[in-house]
Amino acid sequence: MTPQKSLSTRAWAELVLLALIWGGSFLSVHIALEEVPVLTSVAHRTGWAMLVLWGVVLVMRLPIPRDPRVWGAFLVMGLLNNVIPFALMAWGQLHIEVGLTSILNATTAVFGVIVAAIVFADERLSARKLVGVTLGFLGVATAIGLNQFANLDLRSIAQLAVLLGTLSYAFASAWARLTLSGLAPQVAAAGMLTGSTLIILPAALLIDGPIQFDLMAQTWGAILYYAVIATAGAYLLYYRVLGMAGSGNLMLVTLLIPPVSIVLGWAVLGEALSPRAYIGFALLALGMVVLDGRVWAWFRSAK
Repeated sequence: MTPQKSLSTRAWAELVLLALIWGGSFLSVHIALEEVPVLTSVAHRTGWAMLVLWGVVLVMRLPIPRDPRVWGAFLVMGLLNNVIPFALMAWGQLHIEVGLTSILNATTAVFGVIVAAIVFADERLSARKLVGVTLGFLGVATAIGLNQFANLDLRSIAQLAVLLGTLSYAFASAWARLTLSGLAPQVAAAGMLTGSTLIILPAALLIDGPIQFDLMAQTWGAILYYAVIATAGAYLLYYRVLGMAGSGNLMLVTLLIPPVSIVLGWAVLGEALSPRAYIGFALLALGMVVLDGRVWAWFRSAK
C-alpha cells in the first residue's frame, strides 16, 4: 500500500477551507434557484468559472492545447463532470433538502471505486473496497429510505437524480485519467468548463429562454459564490491541497462537506433532516474510511 502524505497544519487548514467552500455551494445553488431556472443556473456556474480560470491560465502563461482531440476530450469531460451532475443536482435541490443533497453527493467516492474497477486493470475491487462500497450503499439506502420508492414521487425522483449526478462524476474521473492526465490541472479545468459552457448555454437558451441579468442582489451573490468561489476557486484550491496532502487525504473533504451543508441548511433555511439521514451519512462515512484504507491497514497489522 502506498504511504499517505502527512497533513501539516497548513494543509489541514486549506482542506477544511475547501470543505467549507464546497459545503456552502449547495446553499448558494438553492438561493439562486429561487429566481433562476435550473439550466440557466448551470450556465452561470460554468460560464463565469470558465472566464476566471482562463484568466489564471493566461497569467500563469501555461501552454494552451491545440490538438482537436484534446478539445474533444474537454467537451466530454465538461458533459460528465459539469453539465450532467450540476443540472441533475440543481433540479434535485428543488425537491429535497440542501443537507440531504450533500449527503447523497458523497456517494461520488463509492461510485468512483466501482467505475475505476470496471475501466482500469490496476483498480481491481479488493475485499477492502468491496466492504467500503457495501457500507456506502447501505448508507445511501438508509438515508433516502428505499420504501419511499414504492410510491414514486418528485422527492424520490429528485434523490435518484442526485445519485445519477454522482455516477456521472465517477465516469468523469475515469475519463480524465484516460484523456487529460498530461495537462496542467488549471488548463484541464478551464478546458473542461469551456466544453460544458458550449453545451449548457445553447440548452439553457433553448429551454429556459434568454438569460436575465436583472436579478436580485442575493441571487447575484449566490451565483458569484458558486461560480467564482465554489467552482473556479475551489478547483484551484483542490489541486493545491492535492499537492500538499495527497489524494488519500483529500477524501476527508468528502466527509466534511455534508456537516457544513447540514448546518447551513438548518441555520439559513430552517431545514431539519430525519434521523435516518444522519444514520445513513454515518454508514456512508464509515464506508469511505474503509475505502481510504489506512484504518483497514492498521486493523490488519494489529492482529
